[in-house]
Amino acid sequence: MHSFTVLVHVAEEGGYWAEVPELPGCASQGETLDELRANVIEAIEACLAAHLEDEGDHLPERVEKWEIPIPVDEQLAPA
Repeated sequence: MHSFTVLVHVAEEGGYWAEVPELPGCASQGETLDELRANVIEAIEACLAAHLEDEGDHLPERVEKWEIPIPVDEQLAPA
């Protein structure tokens, strides 16, 4: 099994959208997080199929994920 990094964003118009950095152009959206999860799984499967068709039998390189703590002014921090 291969895991992919999925970046989830709150959409300005409501709902959510997600992107998969290891698969450029692979993104999806959903009204709820559950809907987004189902949609992004379908998107990853479709993007992988297209990638493997174009690039052969290897998976894309993994992306490193870093969490870097940065002090933020209390007025700017999310509630």
